[in-house]
This record gives sequence, C-alpha cells and structure tokens, in this order.
Amino acid sequence: MRWGYVVAEAPYQKIAAEIKARIARGELKPGERVPSTRQITQQWGVAMATATKVIAALKDDGVVDTKPGAGTVVRSAPQAARKSPKEPDLGRERVVRAAIAIADAEGLGMVSMRRVATDLGVATMSLYRHVHSKEDLVVDMADAVFAEQPFPEQMPPDWRECVEIAARLLWTVCRRHPWAAAAMSMTRPRVSPNLIMYTEWTMTVLRRLGLPVADMWYTHLSIFGHVRGLALTLQDEMQARQDTGVTHEEWMATEEAALERLLETGRYPTMVQLSKAGDFDYDLDKVFEYGLRLLLDGVEHMLRARELH
Repeated sequence: MRWGYVVAEAPYQKIAAEIKARIARGELKPGERVPSTRQITQQWGVAMATATKVIAALKDDGVVDTKPGAGTVVRSAPQAARKSPKEPDLGRERVVRAAIAIADAEGLGMVSMRRVATDLGVATMSLYRHVHSKEDLVVDMADAVFAEQPFPEQMPPDWRECVEIAARLLWTVCRRHPWAAAAMSMTRPRVSPNLIMYTEWTMTVLRRLGLPVADMWYTHLSIFGHVRGLALTLQDEMQARQDTGVTHEEWMATEEAALERLLETGRYPTMVQLSKAGDFDYDLDKVFEYGLRLLLDGVEHMLRARELH
C-alpha cells in the first residue's frame, strides 16, 4: 500500500531515535554511557556497521561525546538535555517551521537537530521533547508544506481536470519548497496525512472511471513519478547554484566549447541539426505541463480502448 510517500527511516536512524528518546526522558543522564556498538548489535539484532552508524548519528546531533576510558557518554550540561530557564518555550510547530526555513534556504541536507536547535537558541536535546528524531521531523516538514495548497471542496465533473488539479498542486508545493521531492519516497513511504490526500484525490477520480485497481495505481504512480522527478531537478539546481554561485545559463555557456568539439566528430548528426535549429527554452514548468498532457492523453487512449471492447 502506498501511503504518503515520505522517506522511511533506516534501521540505524530508528535505533538512534530510541536512544535519544531515552536521554530526553532522563533514563540516560549526562555523563552516563550510552549502549556501545557491541550492545547495540546484541539488543537490536543489527550488524556492527549499523551500530557504528548509530553512534555516528548521535555524535552528529550533538547528543553524545566520546571520552577516553569512558566510551560514548551523554553530553553533559550545559549542552545536554536539561532545559535552561532562559530557553524559549518550544512547540512542535515552531520546531517544524524552523526546519522548513533552513531547508528552503539551504536544502534538506543542512537540516539537523543541532542546526534547528541553534537557530531556535535552545539545547539540541530540547527538540526531542517535540520530535522523536530527525526523520520524524522531515515527515512533519513535508506534511506541513503539503498542507499549504488545499484541494477544492468539490471535485469538478471532468476527470481530467480533477487529475490535473492534484498534479499541479503537488508541483506548486515542490516549486515553492524544492527540498520536498527528496523528502518523498515511492518505495519506502511513511504516513503523511496531507500528502496522502493527493493519493486519495487522484485514486477517487480513477475509481470513478471504472479502472482496474492495478491500472489505477500505475496511473497514479506514473503521474506522481513525473512530478517528483522534475522536482528533484529543482533541488539539484538549487544545490548546484549554492555550491558554485553559477546559474544554469552560465553553466551551459561554459560547456559550449566542449559540446562543439564533440559534435565535430560526426558521431552525432541529429544533435548537430538540433544545435543549428536555435535555442530550446528549457523551462521546467513547460516540461511539467507537456509531460502531464502526454500522460493524461495516454489515459484517455486507454479509456477509449476499453469502450471499444
């Protein structure tokens, strides 16, 4: 069953979240040892490589320190779990909004519990009172941004218009938040109430057409994959521009000489003709609309074929 299409937690992330929850509840106090890699392998039944990733994740989030002779211990106050009287009141929504602001400005890869805590001016462990793990935080982030574009209260009578509404709303959110595509998964989804509404809306329309269940899913997944694939391009371009300071157009200009040399080899006659035909307007919004139209034309063809039999 495909639910909300939000990326699932890896085993090491779940284990790290359990340990962080124990720290947040006070079961593991500052200065006390956390489970060693060997203990993690025994308690959770995972490989040593996974246990090593657990400890690395705890270190990355600023939850633990490694001390000679003591092993890996809970980071001691004032950096650890206890809330300072000067710390502002937090709520789950505030934590999520802070994380979204980071992802919008710098990409999803820059979101960590430590970074969110820094931006909020609190200790890292304060966040675990509101979110179980970074992975849960990402689920909440995705769910929050997909709530920004509500569906109409009533479905239009035309099936094609209905499907276009869902696809365009999804594309709009990804346009506004390029990182959102990376937060979704088609193979290892987690539940996201607001994102699952896209599935609910589209599948309701397709069911009314009398399509077999398999055709309903294939159609929905094809449209979802089209949107997500293009949205990942948005994220890649955003990251590349941040890393290099070079725009898409400027980067393409740097490749012109290399492309000309390649085309001069004579191995790519079609590309030579296309290069002489003039510039192509590489507009992702147009690519989105073109691909959506092709997909829905295919659905119409399938429906007509069913009517003939």
